[in-house]
Amino acid sequence: MSLSCWSSPCSSSAPFRGLPIAKLTNPSLSPHSVSIRLNPTLKIPNFTLRPKPTISCCSNNSVVAETGPTSYERPPVIKKRRRYSRQYPGQKEGITEEMRFVAMKLRNVKGKKVETNGSDDDDEEEKEDGGGSSGLMDEEGGGGSSGLVDEEGAGGSAGSGTWQPTMKGFVKYLVDSKHVFDFVERIVDESDDVSYAYFRNTGLERSKGLSIDLEWFSQQDIAIPLPSNPGVTYVNYLEELAETSPSLFLSHFYNIYFSHIAGGQVIAKQVSEKLLQGRELEFYKWEGNAEDLFKGVREKLNMLGKHWGRDEKNRCLRETTKSLRYMGQIVRLIIL
Repeated sequence: MSLSCWSSPCSSSAPFRGLPIAKLTNPSLSPHSVSIRLNPTLKIPNFTLRPKPTISCCSNNSVVAETGPTSYERPPVIKKRRRYSRQYPGQKEGITEEMRFVAMKLRNVKGKKVETNGSDDDDEEEKEDGGGSSGLMDEEGGGGSSGLVDEEGAGGSAGSGTWQPTMKGFVKYLVDSKHVFDFVERIVDESDDVSYAYFRNTGLERSKGLSIDLEWFSQQDIAIPLPSNPGVTYVNYLEELAETSPSLFLSHFYNIYFSHIAGGQVIAKQVSEKLLQGRELEFYKWEGNAEDLFKGVREKLNMLGKHWGRDEKNRCLRETTKSLRYMGQIVRLIIL
């Protein structure tokens, strides 16, 4: 057996120069020749090839050197800021509490508008309406300023004695109020919409008592007029809402009774003393405590409000502004 080795340098593998590599002997010369092959892959410990830097040219002919990513370079972690939904005043308690805050924002104190930390969603509506309101509620939801204005346009509180009711104007107020209550109660009783069914026979209904009062005035030889423009206009508007949006209609339903319970007591007392010799009208009587009856309506509306989206609730708050405006126009009939 013969071995033949060579150690000539390799032109293509300079790093392996000088290493012994076996060369196959000619098999025709020796039948006992042995061939030896070396693994062409050479493993060198603790050695890692690094990427070669590359050169890129920018548009401004400047040369920028780029290197591949290294183990210590990590992209920055950007934490998204958590967004919280806006909390509206009274939102935790329910939609009726949100409406109360809107009413607080619109109330009048001695003829001057007072701003509170209420919802801002009705700002646009206030501008359209001229910022007016009936001002029937105070901060506690009880009787406050009536929001009446005298004939010269100056504001006056119902309890300040600066306004003088007239019999003719008060009868107009009762007629227009009956026109509104008749329509609202008829829609609730006759509608097939399930939302209205919750507000039937609440004990707050006023139509029957108004009919009795107007009959008494008629017996006193006082002419009973037809509904005037404030009441007719409001009913026409309510008719549109009743057909298109029960939630907005119920917003008016709630605020109509709220206005009557909160501010009506002040009006009744003043009118009774100045025009009726202390007579108490049926319009201001309830079978039971009015606040307790109204509490049931409040709870039912809050229950329905849980199923309304934020946009729908905001529209209800804007309708609260409109409701107070319409009711304020009817109240002002007392001094005409």
